Amino acid sequence: QVQVVESGGGLVQPGESLRLSCAASGSIFRINAMGWYRQAPGKERELVAVLTGGGSTKYSDSVNGRFLIARAAIKNTVYLHMNRMKPEDTAVYYCNVLGSSDDYANTAFDSWGQGTQVTVSS
Repeated sequence: QVQVVESGGGLVQPGESLRLSCAASGSIFRINAMGWYRQAPGKERELVAVLTGGGSTKYSDSVNGRFLIARAAIKNTVYLHMNRMKPEDTAVYYCNVLGSSDDYANTAFDSWGQGTQVTVSS
């Protein structure tokens, strides 16, 4: 099994910055991608940013140029650096990890964390 844990959420004012962390652990052979998604009240979950194992990144239009997803020095951990934050960034942020397990078949996994609340308000 693979566990995914997010941390770093909180309350910030518009224009401020915040950093989220996502750590994956457990029966991991290889990680193909780690991504951040968010879900605001009454809205569907949406992609924020993704980092592939090869180092490619993708961002939603709403955060491109303000957010940065980056690999941490700690194995199987990524950060989401959120800058110039806006009230519309308020949501529960979830980390998603895609990869293969270290069992004999290298079974694919698609694991989610429990989410961390981010609130941007003055």
